[in-house]
Amino acid sequence: MSSFAQGIPGLPDLTHPTELVQFGTQVLKGSLLLVFLIVALGVAIALISFSLRRNHPEQLIFIGEWAVRYSQLLRGLQHLALVLILLVTGFFFCSTLSNRYHHWEQAKVAQVTQSVAGEKLEQFAPQVRYVTQEPYTYTTQVNGKIVQVNETREVNRYLTLAGSQIQVKLDQSTDVQGRSSIYRADYTADYKVVNQLKNISSFFFEVPPPNGYTLLASYKVERDRTRLQQTNPGEYSFPFRLQPGEETSFRVTYQAQGGPRWVYSATSQLLSNFRLTAIANFAPADFASGIVPNEIKADGRSTQFTWIFDDNVSVKNPFGVFTNTEPIRHTGIIPRILLLAPALFLWWILLLYWSLPMSLKNVAIAGGIFFACLLALTYLGRLMNAQLAWTLISLVLLFLTWGLGANRSASLAAIICTIAGAVLPVFGLLVPFSGLTLSVAGLLSVVWLAVRHWYGWYNLHPEK
Repeated sequence: MSSFAQGIPGLPDLTHPTELVQFGTQVLKGSLLLVFLIVALGVAIALISFSLRRNHPEQLIFIGEWAVRYSQLLRGLQHLALVLILLVTGFFFCSTLSNRYHHWEQAKVAQVTQSVAGEKLEQFAPQVRYVTQEPYTYTTQVNGKIVQVNETREVNRYLTLAGSQIQVKLDQSTDVQGRSSIYRADYTADYKVVNQLKNISSFFFEVPPPNGYTLLASYKVERDRTRLQQTNPGEYSFPFRLQPGEETSFRVTYQAQGGPRWVYSATSQLLSNFRLTAIANFAPADFASGIVPNEIKADGRSTQFTWIFDDNVSVKNPFGVFTNTEPIRHTGIIPRILLLAPALFLWWILLLYWSLPMSLKNVAIAGGIFFACLLALTYLGRLMNAQLAWTLISLVLLFLTWGLGANRSASLAAIICTIAGAVLPVFGLLVPFSGLTLSVAGLLSVVWLAVRHWYGWYNLHPEK
């Protein structure tokens, strides 16, 4: 797996043993500190009460007031400790899920990238090479004198192909272990060569097999229906003679496997009387490298692409066929929601505290339901549209939240708090208009609290 598909750097991940140990150590230290502060406060109250033992009335008043306050403080600390436990645990839980989801998204992107821009079957245009003698001049020193020497040397030159008629049939295999897919190519090409030189008649027809193949079968080169034999194994250079002004034709055929793309490279040659027909017997197929075909014909699961270049066309990039994939959109949305989940939970739980009488049991159950809904969103988002998944999950969340209220009015208040504090904020992070949706959720929250506490329009305990 490549390095960019290893999760979000710097985020804690509880699947890593080292980070799990560090998390446990920090929780233990925080718990000991909280216990020490509570015990210290109790000891301070006891010392003050002991110092007032001679003044019995003042001691009773002091002990009574501080006993009530201390009891209230302990109850508040219980709720605070539970909310902090849910927040901290939820943060590490969500950061771990965010890392896993980011890892899955990047692995999916890497797989699609490999199928689009990874390995490929690349067929290079053949070259007609000849050797000629060219004069050249150099200087050297002989007996202390500078002497100019005129000699000749052999250089390679190339003829331009007079015509190319190519047809390739492509089939795709997707059930291949360790590969996104492979192509099976059945290649047939007819090349026309015309000797426009006056003094050269010896040539080499160089036609290498496709680059990137894993299997090459039935490779054959024919000249005027006569098969040419390789002079050396592994070399694909075939000598032939052609008199000035004459023309000849070559046919190249093979069957190859590789991929998952097939492209044709002109190797900076000028293409004349060129025609390439690529038949992709799979769907969805599309043309590669942005070289638009002259014709595209679709017939069921088969698509035919045809490129036609009549006279002296230079094509810089390789062009051909690849398997078209659906674009990967909206990446990073679920990891962002998971990272913001503790803040959303705090928003929601504060709305519930300010609207309903909340017990420790109800807070714990509400926290479990909230993070369970996010877990369901994380995995359902891989199977269906995330907005639709959250809509279905929200219905379950609202149905369960109804049980927070002791009566119908309290249940409706819990529903309003859940819509404003949980459903709309998460939905706002899923849609493109996040700022607008979050603003509506925040406005609904403050309007509800104002109506609930300032104007008294909504009474949870109506008179019978």
